[in-house]
Amino acid sequence: MRRVLVVEDEDSIRELIALNLHMAGYQVLEASTAERALALLAAGERCDAAVLDVMLPGMNGFSLCEAIRRDDSAIGIIILSAKSMEQDKIRGLSIGADDYMTKPFSVSELLARIEALCRRVNRGTMGAVSDDSRIVSGQFVLDQKSRVLYKAGTPIDLTQVEFQIMELFFQNPGTAMVREKILEGVWGENYFGDVKIVDVNIRRLRMKIEDEPSSPKHILTVWGYGYRWNG
Repeated sequence: MRRVLVVEDEDSIRELIALNLHMAGYQVLEASTAERALALLAAGERCDAAVLDVMLPGMNGFSLCEAIRRDDSAIGIIILSAKSMEQDKIRGLSIGADDYMTKPFSVSELLARIEALCRRVNRGTMGAVSDDSRIVSGQFVLDQKSRVLYKAGTPIDLTQVEFQIMELFFQNPGTAMVREKILEGVWGENYFGDVKIVDVNIRRLRMKIEDEPSSPKHILTVWGYGYRWNG
């Protein structure tokens, strides 16, 4: 059974999310503080996804996201916050969150996004890939079975979202891909979020795979359109 960590200090909101997750067939771990959430994870409570409120007592949700992501590149993370400023969204996505929702929110939409994240995580752990699962592009090798990207033989630590973007690029070498196509291919056709989430993840990927992220040679910008992969 899939398991979701819900970190929210407002009892009514946390209980509402947990109740709906239970009704949808999930196991739920609840925490009212970041410190409690980290203690649960440290005790071996493996989760497929996490919903993190930003405004928490003590350590905030951004710091919690960074702490979780340092130890787990596969878990799906949704930042949930009353803040709707553009810089807050970009910050959350830049530090490793996969998605961002602002309060007030639709519970059904939150469940849909959690479902999409859990499918992505399960895809990366089930291993249902043929033996011919390595795609080579220049000095890069994308291993779809182990869900690892290698650059000149060195593994690069990617989140599941980042890995799926790389899969799209490797499967469409040299093809200019519009942002909306990347969004649909990774987040799903029913995703309601901002297309700018693609740009933030591209920036993260460039920091990880480019020798000079400010002058990328592999993930190229197609101005006014999207991005193109150049192995």
